[in-house]
Amino acid sequence: MNKTYGNNVVFLGTSLPRECGIATFTQDLLDQFSAIPEFNPPRIIAVNDNESYRYNDQVIGQIDQHSLPDYLEAADFLNRSDTTLVVIQHEFGIYGGESGEYLLSFVERLNIPYLVVFHTVLTVPSPKQRHIMQKLAQSSIKVITMAQSTVQDLQAIYGIDKDKIAFVHHGVPRVETKSRRELKAQYGFAERKILSTFGFLSPGKGIEYGIEAMQGVVARHPESLYIIWGKTHPVVKREVGEVYRQKLTALVEQLGLVDNVLFVDRLLTQEEVIQSLVMSDIYMTPYLGKDQAVSGTLAYGIGYGRVVVSTPYRYATEMLAGGRGFLADFRDSASLEKAILLLLGNPALIADMEVRTLELGKTMMWSEIAKRYAALFQESITSAATQSNRSVIK
Repeated sequence: MNKTYGNNVVFLGTSLPRECGIATFTQDLLDQFSAIPEFNPPRIIAVNDNESYRYNDQVIGQIDQHSLPDYLEAADFLNRSDTTLVVIQHEFGIYGGESGEYLLSFVERLNIPYLVVFHTVLTVPSPKQRHIMQKLAQSSIKVITMAQSTVQDLQAIYGIDKDKIAFVHHGVPRVETKSRRELKAQYGFAERKILSTFGFLSPGKGIEYGIEAMQGVVARHPESLYIIWGKTHPVVKREVGEVYRQKLTALVEQLGLVDNVLFVDRLLTQEEVIQSLVMSDIYMTPYLGKDQAVSGTLAYGIGYGRVVVSTPYRYATEMLAGGRGFLADFRDSASLEKAILLLLGNPALIADMEVRTLELGKTMMWSEIAKRYAALFQESITSAATQSNRSVIK
């Protein structure tokens, strides 16, 4: 890295074009830093799985997930550079070793201050998982979580000091679109009531319960259409192929819903994601994992003021409080159906919920969230410098 004025931040994690939610998250955050004068354009050390990717020039180094020497070489590279702060995007599954333990070797070798963003905070971690998160937090300047409900968990379960923890909402990109009515006409759904789910398809998404719920919904509202946007998760597809999608399409045919359930089997552009939300009357996340602390897709739905019907996983319970949506029971299509019918039969209720949801959603745009990250980065850099000076004096 060249010597420049301002702070030099390097992110460690996945990077586009790898199809990964954290890669998208990182890119969205980096894009906002062009408007923050105290920082030079951030760079990325990209962690690769079993595939190679054609990165742009913001990626200044790569790590083979399963190669321990790569982690050590990356730390040495950063130590020789003018990097001011390292930001570790932590998620189980993207780093090598048992539960991603190779990451500990990286931070032990690193001589630069770092903070860590915990994308997952497990309430019942394995001993190894707990150890890794504790060690990452212990050596960090700050840890960031994207759900208020996990702040207490980081203290009680992982023993992290409250003063070291910062809560920052998951960011949402601002994209200008046409109105709901105009988008429905554009996509050929002018007379339909649109329900939608977007994101990578995998068995934990519980889409089958949403499809089953549509049987009762269609009996009362035959114009309703449930659109499932997105391709199968790359890891799932690599391991078991399209088994889950085939199960879902067979269920649609079995229930006679071919005119009321639509699959869009491809990776959406950011604009298409936002368009799919804006034209939706109801957004659904019927997920099965009750401990899911953060959901980027639900954050997007909140950001654009959608009325949400969801199962009561942790993030949904937190984000849908205050009349911003309905919670249905896990693995219960009848419960989902009841919530959907209540909304479709009461347009005034939908309108009221959209206002409540958008009030929170406006605070979650990346332009605002990036300012919070910039403040935390600057605070971390200043804190690290202060600690270093004290060490020299001693």
